[in-house]
Amino acid sequence: MSSLRKQGSLCKICKAAYVPHMAKSKNNYDIIIVGGGLSGLTLACLLGTHNFSVLCLDRDVPANNNANARATVLSHGTSLVLKEAGLWDKIEPLACPIYKIDILDGNSPVLMDFLSSDVGGKAFGHNIENSLLLNLLEQKIKKLKTVNHLTSTEIADIRTDDAAAYITTKDKKKYSAPLLIGADGRNSFIRKFLNITTHGWNYEQTAIVAILEHKNPHNNVAIEHFRSEGPLAILPLSNDATGNHRSTLVWTVETRNAKSFLDMDEDVFNTAIAARIPHSYGRITLVSKRMSYPLSLQHAHHYIGNRIALIADAAHGMHPIAGQGLNMGMRDIKSLSDILIDARNTKKDFGSDSILTKYQRARHFDNMTMMAATDALNKLFSNDLPFVGHLRRIGVAAINKIPPAKRFFMHQAMGLKSRRHCEKR
Repeated sequence: MSSLRKQGSLCKICKAAYVPHMAKSKNNYDIIIVGGGLSGLTLACLLGTHNFSVLCLDRDVPANNNANARATVLSHGTSLVLKEAGLWDKIEPLACPIYKIDILDGNSPVLMDFLSSDVGGKAFGHNIENSLLLNLLEQKIKKLKTVNHLTSTEIADIRTDDAAAYITTKDKKKYSAPLLIGADGRNSFIRKFLNITTHGWNYEQTAIVAILEHKNPHNNVAIEHFRSEGPLAILPLSNDATGNHRSTLVWTVETRNAKSFLDMDEDVFNTAIAARIPHSYGRITLVSKRMSYPLSLQHAHHYIGNRIALIADAAHGMHPIAGQGLNMGMRDIKSLSDILIDARNTKKDFGSDSILTKYQRARHFDNMTMMAATDALNKLFSNDLPFVGHLRRIGVAAINKIPPAKRFFMHQAMGLKSRRHCEKR
């Protein structure tokens, strides 16, 4: 046995024969997910669609999702996961497709542009407000008879043995499942319970996010403007109910300067943004509250323990410079769900060490590679030394003139690993 006080058997290899969870009491499930954010709810929907019985525990109270100014670009690869979960038909009409990405550097003109027509015409991704996405996930979960979503629920104790993980909540409820999945963010309670260490660093940067309204249409173009203070992204959103043109702002600034931008008068803030983006947007206006979050890199040394697996931000957090944070979490979700489905279909114990090791091997290196890439990009494009800027522009120009290299980066932006992968899907 292991608990919050005694964890000696966490790494013990399961040798017990697998007994399918067919006959269940109301507190026994196939899978328990801790964390009710975008990743946790998506995994719950996907597994529930494949007839796993799932309990999703969320410590937060039900929120007013409409008050959130954050948005997420869902890559093409992520859209395929959401389609499998039965969500994409509801998401796509509300999301704004991105068909072109312009890369700018300092005061230089466009250094490189990515056109979706060069990779089959599919959108690189779709930008949607987190509030809309969360609402759709919650609506879907309510319709799934195999999924139970509990909010305002805090965990008091966790135990594991050869057969299952056992949770006791602070209101004395007890639940069990052959597999427990931590989807509870960067400050993961589950990761800490497993005593899994992380490595990483603070970028001393803060991302300021908001929704902007602008006079002229964005034409489904995303702007990534690399500046010495940090990257500034303008990501197209769907028009609002009255037809106003909108985009998401993700502005990376040095943390020591963040408060001044957050407290700045709205008119002054609008002027500051207008000075940093192309004039083609016309007059811009802030139409949401400004939100912020600190930027850091964090990677768990491993993703699994006895009867437990970590996904998404609980396992890895990266710089948002390439917009791949949630999308890498979706790769975790797809990989883990495929492995669990295959194990169940072949009557194997899907919570066993041998099955979870497959997930660890499938995801750890891929996430580490993307984290290294985003870290290098941030350091390269935030460097204002003249010779570094000159070499940077030469390198980007070279990529822009080499079609195979350019297609590689476009496939990465779409969340796909290769042209064959794109065509296959």
